[in-house]
Amino acid sequence: MRAMVIDRYGKVPMRLAEMPTPDIGEYEVLAEIHAASINPVDFKIRDGKVKLLLKYKMPLILGNDFSGVVAKVGAKVTRFKVGDEIYARPRKSKIGTFAEYIAIHGEDIALKPKNLSFEEAASIPLVGLTTYQALADIMQLQKGQKILIQAGAGGVGTFAIQLAKIMGAFVSTTASEAGTNLVKSLGADEIINYRTEKFEEKLKNYDAVFDTLGGEILEKSFGVLKSGGKIVSVSGLPNARFGREYGSGFFKTLLFSALTHKLTALEKKHHVQYSFLFMKPSGEQLRTIANYIEAGKIIPIIDRVYPFENAQEAMEYAETGRAKGKIIVKIR
Repeated sequence: MRAMVIDRYGKVPMRLAEMPTPDIGEYEVLAEIHAASINPVDFKIRDGKVKLLLKYKMPLILGNDFSGVVAKVGAKVTRFKVGDEIYARPRKSKIGTFAEYIAIHGEDIALKPKNLSFEEAASIPLVGLTTYQALADIMQLQKGQKILIQAGAGGVGTFAIQLAKIMGAFVSTTASEAGTNLVKSLGADEIINYRTEKFEEKLKNYDAVFDTLGGEILEKSFGVLKSGGKIVSVSGLPNARFGREYGSGFFKTLLFSALTHKLTALEKKHHVQYSFLFMKPSGEQLRTIANYIEAGKIIPIIDRVYPFENAQEAMEYAETGRAKGKIIVKIR
């Protein structure tokens, strides 16, 4: 099968290669991939930035979510059959969606929303699960609460605004002038133009912040929260609490604690909780998300679709940070 691979960590371009079609275990299906999406985690993995959490063998096929068709099912898979149209985020140990096929555990997949094309469906799994786990599982966002979603026009942001509105929250978001109409159309209640305004000066007493940017933006976000508020980041650093829950072991947990001492100090100063989110695959949550999509409550936002051969170009465009919504690689 054709696949986009890297041979070593670093800012190296992917290359198109012939790789063996994966074998499947008894609980897995072989999926014929029709479309995949580009996510920031793809270039973080490529650059070796998640080596502390994940180790991969080279050559490595990149890609973290997809839509496609079931080509073969393992002996103990009961929920799916050959020909089913599906979408999914594979387990972190089994990534590789920039390819013609992938072996994936049956628990990690769900039937594709009926009203979406393969390209639209491929835009959902990673951002959908990330957002669902941040807002529903960790924050437990309630009707009437106030949430700040950073970078509302991005891939995660466009989904997060829609889910937060379904949950009945008041949503503020940061966007450029170019992204203002998009985030407004998705239901954002207050829009901060990050080029001309400072969100940390305009917003106070928020229940939650969903951070997708990390760094200085994450640190400034603590000041927006009221006492007892929650901040969830997918771009910050894992802290000691994450290390313990993830089972990282004593020394890695100690390292996480040292690396996040500044964030821990901000937690104590503002009396809030900081959580680093490393999203888990879940077919069950993807079924919930599919119901929202089929009911018209969430729409996918796609910036561009690239042919498979141009996956490297798609990755480079993603790294500019200019995309409004998701970037898709069409594989067949």
